[in-house]
Amino acid sequence: MEWTDDGIVLGVRRHGESSAIVELLTREHGRHLGLVRGGASSRLRPILQPGNSVQAVWRARLEDHLGMYALEGVRLRAATLLAVPHAAYGITHLASLVRLLPERDPHPMMFATVGAILDDFDDALSAGAHLVRLELAMLAELGFGLELSACVATGATSELIYVSPKSGGAVSRSAGEPWRDRLLRLPPFLRDEELDAPYTAEDLRDGFALTGRFLLRDVLEPRGQGHSDAREGFINAVTGRSSLRSGSVEPA
Repeated sequence: MEWTDDGIVLGVRRHGESSAIVELLTREHGRHLGLVRGGASSRLRPILQPGNSVQAVWRARLEDHLGMYALEGVRLRAATLLAVPHAAYGITHLASLVRLLPERDPHPMMFATVGAILDDFDDALSAGAHLVRLELAMLAELGFGLELSACVATGATSELIYVSPKSGGAVSRSAGEPWRDRLLRLPPFLRDEELDAPYTAEDLRDGFALTGRFLLRDVLEPRGQGHSDAREGFINAVTGRSSLRSGSVEPA
């Protein structure tokens, strides 16, 4: 069997003395592993860095085999990104999110989203907002999407500033006021009518608190998992900057 596809490197582990097992997120074949001969060599190591885009040719005798990759670098972002303080945490967390998808199950929209995020990942402010939105998209991709377009109590579509921690539905200002201490905050940049709204460090923290709660409850804990240290490190890195503390910033 053989196919050719675009891929994004998620992770690499050494195999034997000179080879490597490479994990890609591919456009048409989903999250897919393969063996790269000579993957530990100085020639291939710069290509096989998480966050890089590659063209992959995969070959195997049978479909369920690990198979062999021949990889060619297309967009080598890693060297630039890993020089940015928040990026090492962010790329590690991004890869952990993608690993929630079933192996070899195509998710072309998620592939496009991840690629777009990595292309705009060097700026901490936009990287934080992108990762919140990716966590939100991942919940939807796994069948646990939140309903943020209308109030779960009244059906109203305006002044949606809360989210029910039980249902995952948005709650309007008036409907949620009596229970505001029990509700999660819905930051403006996640509201349908305010996707271009500026955001602050508090908005980013509220966004991660929102998506983190439902990822933990609906996805991670049923698998016996928890949030990674990389996620916490990334959140601290992008919300602890002085430029965020001072007020609003314009989104990318």
